[in-house]
Amino acid sequence: MDANHYLLTSVWRLSAEPSRVYRTLQDVEQYPKWWPQVRSVHRLTDHSGELLIRSVLPYRLRLTATEREQDETALTLTADLTGDLVGWSRWTVHPEGTGSRAVFQEEVRPAKPLMRRLAPVARPLFLANHAAMMRGGHRGLQRLLTGPGPL
Repeated sequence: MDANHYLLTSVWRLSAEPSRVYRTLQDVEQYPKWWPQVRSVHRLTDHSGELLIRSVLPYRLRLTATEREQDETALTLTADLTGDLVGWSRWTVHPEGTGSRAVFQEEVRPAKPLMRRLAPVARPLFLANHAAMMRGGHRGLQRLLTGPGPL
């Protein structure tokens, strides 16, 4: 197994219709408002932007995401990633019951030399860090889509 190859999948069940979930995920510039680990997003062009990400571990990832595909019929968003991670990510939104299921897939390799050197021993920590980030995003998106709820 290559410790520097990551194929990640997260599934979020959400209490909102698929088209609303898709539109929210499509608006990457707004991610920092609801996803705590996405610290900032800066538009570079109409089809690319730079994201600054930090989860639990004390390091930041700077990524450039470039749109590869937006399919409003299939409800998929795919981006190529460069920067501290190199690869691709994809959101696919499906109807599920009265809500939605958003599937995030990512295949990446770290480009940061320190991450590459540490991967053989730190891979479990990197995976836990990613899982914490995805939990934060899931909670934030659910809160955004359903409102604050009763006090």
